[in-house]
Amino acid sequence: MNQLHTPLQQRGIKLQVLETKAIEVTDLTVAYQDKPVLWDIDLDVPPGVLLSIVGPNGAGKTTLIKAILGLVRPAAGNVLIYDKPYEVQRGIVGYVPQRGTVDWDFPTNVLDVVMMGRYGALGWIRRPGRQERELAMQALEKVGLETYTTRQISQLSGGQQQRVFLARALVQDATVYLMDEPFQGVDATTERAIITLLQELRANGKTVIVVHHDLQTVEDYFDWVMLLNIRRIASGPVADTFTSDNLRQTYGGRVAFVKK
Repeated sequence: MNQLHTPLQQRGIKLQVLETKAIEVTDLTVAYQDKPVLWDIDLDVPPGVLLSIVGPNGAGKTTLIKAILGLVRPAAGNVLIYDKPYEVQRGIVGYVPQRGTVDWDFPTNVLDVVMMGRYGALGWIRRPGRQERELAMQALEKVGLETYTTRQISQLSGGQQQRVFLARALVQDATVYLMDEPFQGVDATTERAIITLLQELRANGKTVIVVHHDLQTVEDYFDWVMLLNIRRIASGPVADTFTSDNLRQTYGGRVAFVKK
């Protein structure tokens, strides 16, 4: 057989299969007033995982989410979403911010807030129509708020407000979801509803990244985890990464948590 037509493997040449990464963070450093908040972060997130970011207060968890979204400018490093910058991929990314960062006194109702999630697909000139309303209603049904469409968002409980923002993210039909403390300040019923929804997204091939604070539920809720304290301590499948040694490194030995 002609050498040119011999399979590469038989000619001693190894073929490298490149796995697509939902998110790739490389050498990321973010500083506020010359004080590092994130330092030299590397993170590879494969498609279709439900990943929690855990770490102590001030570890940079929210800053990492904002850096991935381009909301803060890094001092160094690079972020790619499916091999392209966020500016190119914003249409496939859904974001649920911390509830405390939202102006809940803004005069709008539940249905309008959820339909805002369609603006990325519509553009700011076209007004939402019947299709957008139907999608918004479907999302509200998923989060159990279909009877609250005309309610002003300021009149909702904390858990209901969080569900509204989840519904807004759902109507985007994103491929990657970034959520900052979605369980914060919600009751047990709402928390169960939220995690069920996130696990459904993962089952449908979506990638979901969640800033999380409750170490007790990491093993039950998530399949991947990142342990962060300004630097990345470890990241990967929960079974391999969520270890007592990594937790001690992340929390400086001051972690009141006993693994199962």
